[in-house]
Formats: sequence, structure tokens, C-alpha cells
Amino acid sequence: MKVNSLKIRILFWFGSVNAIVLILFSFAFYYFLKQNIHLKMQTRLYQQAKQIQDEISSAEALEQFMQKNMFQNFEVAIVKEGKIIDKSKNFILDNPAYYYRHADQFFMIKSEKYLKAVYVLTLKQPFEGKLIVTTHEINNMVEDVEDTLLTLEPILLLILLFLGSKLIDKILIPIKRITQTTKEISINHFSSTIPLPNEDDEIKALVISFNDMIQRLKEGVDNLDRFNSDVSHELKTPLTVIKGEIEITLRKLREPDAYIKSMQTISYEADQIEKIVEDLLLLTKYSKENIKQTFTVCHLDTIVLNTLEKYDIPLKEKHLNFKIEKLEPILTKANPLILGVIFSNLIDNAIKYTPEHKNITISLYRDNKIHFIIKDEGMGIPQDKLLKITDRFYRVDESRNKKIKGFGLGLAIVKNSVELHGGEIKIISDLDKGTTVHIVL
Repeated sequence: MKVNSLKIRILFWFGSVNAIVLILFSFAFYYFLKQNIHLKMQTRLYQQAKQIQDEISSAEALEQFMQKNMFQNFEVAIVKEGKIIDKSKNFILDNPAYYYRHADQFFMIKSEKYLKAVYVLTLKQPFEGKLIVTTHEINNMVEDVEDTLLTLEPILLLILLFLGSKLIDKILIPIKRITQTTKEISINHFSSTIPLPNEDDEIKALVISFNDMIQRLKEGVDNLDRFNSDVSHELKTPLTVIKGEIEITLRKLREPDAYIKSMQTISYEADQIEKIVEDLLLLTKYSKENIKQTFTVCHLDTIVLNTLEKYDIPLKEKHLNFKIEKLEPILTKANPLILGVIFSNLIDNAIKYTPEHKNITISLYRDNKIHFIIKDEGMGIPQDKLLKITDRFYRVDESRNKKIKGFGLGLAIVKNSVELHGGEIKIISDLDKGTTVHIVL
């Protein structure tokens, strides 16, 4: 096991905290036990001294009391001017004059194995002097407890460390699984996930987050692979045309018109490549994390009208009947550039795929959400193609719309842009009847 491993660090702090707690507990237990024993001894000796004082009222009574020899648990003596004038037969106390002169009333005498308590009470008249009551030597239980604690503490600390080690191992199992799974993950292998623990705790949340991350990485890699495949396919065509034009043009000297025509073809294909790159950059430029930083207060109705102005000529060329059913003034926080791209792509598609002398209708209104609806009377989309229509580079049927230029990125951009704004896109279409696109923000 590594010295700087997480388990060792946790055990170190766990052991340190437990050692401090055990030491503090032992000191507190020892102190309060000692104080409790002293208090009980002082109370018992005080009560005995008061009882003796109440029973002796004269020298004769004192003599009779001492001769009774009733002191099984106590030793008694009368001290005057530092000298013992009377005592019980079992009284044994070194230097009683010290306790006679001292201002304190209670004393504890401690030896290695025994305790002896002393209580001094000033007698009332007719006696002059002090009554000293002591206990017999009793076993020093406090010292025994201290020895027991000193023995048990290391053993208890080792037991706690052992249990802590097992508990840490159990807690770290999911983390070890995460480590093992990360070692197995590669750019071509995202199938591994970690089994969820039974307990609904932070570890389970970590495992769920990790599995979600694996899934997102897998989807990201899949999207990247598909993206690379689509990009290479879409860019291959214009690049092939450009290369072919250059090769043909360079085979022999030609008339100036041939060179001009060749350059025009190359320029057109270069524009196509540039448009693809711009669309792809727009798809990848923003994310849910950074899009909100670009939000400003904007008028959606103004953006729609400005977008429609750009398509005035294409509408007239195809003799399309354009109708605005509803256009409410709407103020909201959004990215105005992205909204313009959404409206522009939807209007452009409607114009492209709608035959001449047909109708296009739009609506913009607000209830609890914002709605933008555009409806055309174009060629429509087959039902089995609707789910794929928003995929990048997907076009329904190249044979049906060879004359209609496009790369299949428009609706992909619209869907991505709408989702970045927390909205959704709904597409309803009937083949050869038309398509309705409903944006909800």
C-alpha cells in the first residue's frame, strides 16, 4: 500500500482523532472518578464526625464513647494543642499535629496502593481542641482505574483502526472500480460502466455521474466519428471538382474564356466549401455552458421582419404568396445572431421546397412560451424520414431535389440553436402537401 494513499491518510487522521478523544476521555473519567471518591469520603467522614460530636458532651461521655470501640470503618482522636488527649484503639496517623494546625478540614493521603482520608472538626464546648476522624487504609481504586485505562486505550485504538480500515475499504470499493474502469476506457472502448451500489449516498451519486460521463463521452466520440465522416464526404465533392478543373485546364493551352469558366467553377466550389465550414463552425461554436453569456434583450418580431426582407426577391421570383397570420411584439433575452440564423434557415427551406404560386405562412406569438410557426405547401417529407431530417448532412432524397442546392446542415443548425435556448422543434409533414415547423422557446 502506498504511504501517501487515500486510505493511509484517512486512517492517520481517524487514528489521531480517536487517540485524542480517548486520551481526553480517560483524563476526564479519571478526574471525575477521583473527585467523586473524594467527595463521598469527605461526606462520610463529616457525617461521622458530627455524630461523634453530638454524642460526647463531657469528659466522662468521651471516655465511655472511646471505650465502646465501635469504630469498625473509622479511626478517631481528640487533639488539643497538637497533642492527642484521647483516641480510639485503632487510630493510626502520622503527625496529627500537622492536621491540627492546618486550616483545611479534609485531606487525602495517598500511597502506591492505598488511600487514607482525614477529616478535622473543631469541637464545641466544653471541649477545647479538634476531632480527627480518619478511614482505614482502603484500596486505591482510582490508581487501578488509571492502570486499566492505560492498558485498554492502546488496545481500543488498535481495534478502532482495524474497524476503520475495513470500513474505509468498503467505502473505497466504488472508487477502486472507477479507477479500474478509467483504465479500461479508450477512444474505441466506452462499453464499461460501474455497477450502482445499493446505498443511496454520495458514492452512488458519484458512480451515476461517472457512468453519465462515460455515456456522454461515447456519444461525443460517436458524433465526432459521424461528423468526420460527413465532413470528409461533403468536402470531397467540391475538392474533387476543383482538382479536376485544374487538371483539365493545365493539360494544354486554352482560350481565355476557358480559363475564366474554369476559375468561375473553382470559385463556386470554394464558396461551397466556405459555406460548409461556416455552418459547421456555427454548430460547434456555442454550448449550453457558454451560450447564456451571449444573451441580450432583443425584439423577436423585429428579427423576423429583418430576416423576411432578405428573402423578398426569392419570394417574388417564385411568385409565392407569403402571409403573416400573427406577429406579436415579443421582448426576450436570447442570442439575436442565433435567432436570426433559426428564422433564416426555416424561411430559406420553405422557399426552396415550395413550388411556384404556392403559399407560405408564418406566426409569432407568446402565451406561457414563445412560438414561431412556419407552414409551407411544398413537396413535404416522408414520415420515415422525419426523425433523421435534423441530422447533419442528411437530405431526404437527392433525386427529388437535385436542382435545390444545400448541404443538409440547415435543420441541424436550427435544432441545435433551439436546444441551446432551452426550446424544442416540432416538424409535421405530409408528402406532396407541405411541412409545418413549430419552434417553442
